[in-house]
Amino acid sequence: MVKEEEILLKDEHVEKILTPHPLSFMGLQSLWLFILLWGVLLWWLATFSQYASIFSNQFVFLGTWWGVTVLAGIIASLIAIRWRILFFYVGILLLGTIILWQTGWVNDVGIVKTFVLVYSIAISALFALSVFAYVKSHRYIITDLRIIFKGGIIKKRERTLRYDKITDVDGEQGILGQIFGFGTIIPITQSGFGLGSDQTFAAGGVEAQSKKIGVFGFAGGSKEVKTPRTRSYYERHGV
Repeated sequence: MVKEEEILLKDEHVEKILTPHPLSFMGLQSLWLFILLWGVLLWWLATFSQYASIFSNQFVFLGTWWGVTVLAGIIASLIAIRWRILFFYVGILLLGTIILWQTGWVNDVGIVKTFVLVYSIAISALFALSVFAYVKSHRYIITDLRIIFKGGIIKKRERTLRYDKITDVDGEQGILGQIFGFGTIIPITQSGFGLGSDQTFAAGGVEAQSKKIGVFGFAGGSKEVKTPRTRSYYERHGV
C-alpha cells in the first residue's frame, strides 16, 4: 500500500487516522481463546482432577479432545454462519493427531496429555498473533473530503467514500464497546454501500386424499430486508 500522503487529493488534509480496538473483534479472539482454555482444562482434568482415571487411556483422551472441539466448531459456525470455523478446528485436530501418530507419541498417554497442552498453547499463540495482525491491518483515514478504508494482510483492500455520497449513518455499540469506549459506524450511500440483506422464507403445503386419487399443493414466498452490514474494511469498525 502507498503512504497516506501519496493518496491524498490536491488541497486535501488528513483529519484523523483510526484503527479498530482489539476487543471489537472479540468473535475472532474467542476462537483462539477457546483453543487455549480447552487445552489447559482438558490437561488439568486428565492429570490432577478427580476424573483423571477416566482419561488413563489415550484414545479416550483424544476422543474427548476431538468431540468437544468439533462441537464448539459447529456451534461457532452456526452462530457466525461461517463453516470455515469448523474446518479450521478440524484442521487443527488433524494436524495434532498426525503429529502424534507419525512420531509414535500416541502410544504413551502421558506424552499425549502433555502434547495436547503444549500444542494448544502454540496454536492459540499463532492464532492470536494472526488476529492481532489482521486487526492492525485496518486503517480508516479521515480527511476533510472523504473517508479512505484500507486493510488486508494477504489481499490488500482499499475503498474511498466522499462525504457528499453518504445518505445515512448506522451506529452500533455493544456491551464491551460501552465499557471500553468503542463502537462501529457504517456509512450508507444511495447506491447501497454499507447495506446487506436478511432473507426470510415461509412455505406451506396441503394434501387432500380420496379413495382413488390424492392432490398435493405447495406454496412459498420470501422476503428480503436491507440492513446495515458490510465488511470490517468498509466500515469504521470498533473505533
